[in-house]
Amino acid sequence: MSLARCSAGSDAEVRQAAAPFAHADGRQSALQLVTSFGPFLAGCVAMHLAAQVSWPLALALAVPTGALLVRVFIVQHDCGHGSFFASRRANALVGRMCSLITMTPFANWSRQHGLHHADWNNLDRTGGSDIYSACLTVDEYLALSRWRRFLYRLPRHPLIANILFPPLVFVLLYRLPFDTPRAWVRERWSVHLTNAALVCLFGTLALLLGWQEVLLVHLPIMVVASILGVWLFSLQHRFETAHWTVRGEWSFVDAALRGSSWFNLPRPLHWLTGNIGFHHVHHLNPRVPNYRLAKAHRAVQALRPVVPLSLGRGLTASFLTLWDERRGRLVRFRDARDASRLSPAGGEV
Repeated sequence: MSLARCSAGSDAEVRQAAAPFAHADGRQSALQLVTSFGPFLAGCVAMHLAAQVSWPLALALAVPTGALLVRVFIVQHDCGHGSFFASRRANALVGRMCSLITMTPFANWSRQHGLHHADWNNLDRTGGSDIYSACLTVDEYLALSRWRRFLYRLPRHPLIANILFPPLVFVLLYRLPFDTPRAWVRERWSVHLTNAALVCLFGTLALLLGWQEVLLVHLPIMVVASILGVWLFSLQHRFETAHWTVRGEWSFVDAALRGSSWFNLPRPLHWLTGNIGFHHVHHLNPRVPNYRLAKAHRAVQALRPVVPLSLGRGLTASFLTLWDERRGRLVRFRDARDASRLSPAGGEV
């Protein structure tokens, strides 16, 4: 079917196309546990063995091992949606087990992530506070003072947002329930219990192997995984053809298919990232487990074709930070600066 026939298939039909894939397969889930935890733990063992011979070799192995940790995180992510297993108890158990490796409190992160799925790519809701999945409009940005523009731009610089900040989030910020409402008692306990479990886990490893080795093996893994994971997260709703709307114009299916990316990765990278590249289908139906997303995508694509985001375009998507209401697209800060120069009322940014 041609991409030109983008209006084919009603919203109800599109949602119905994904519905048959929204159930877990126990065998596939069990197999994915083996193929996710197995390679990751093997990578950790290899790094510890390499550390006895050469620290540069051990650090080099942190790149593939950190990438494998992203796959483990996707398992936790699916457990949080209740999609990885049919059993709610099994999802909770495996999700908590994953959290000891990802250093991400399961219950807390899952509920926070659920808020994102309730209302995304909505310019009225975001207000520009989330540096990864939210943005100001160009007019809102230009209306800020020079100092507030600087404060808005600084954390969104690609080096800060995608390199420096991600490790701080996973290693330090997730140790505190700093943005968790007081009423979320279970989620706040999730943070504290995860911290206690991490102290036990890494404390035991430090006693057995020495704290220097544990630090120099597992910290680089988390640095690599957090950078890769946050980069993937950032381009799920910020890419060249992404569509953002105000609340009155927002619709669920449109926000899923036009506001969420289909990141057309090579097949090995789809495996490594747990098919999260089919993010438009994930938003269309979060109950579809990651190992069914490709099939669900083909069913949806037959009704409502979506233009893919290439790997090359994904590498530049992090520069898109503002929504230009006039052009109906995301733009860079430099584009906003150029717009202000052309406007009679605009001044230099």
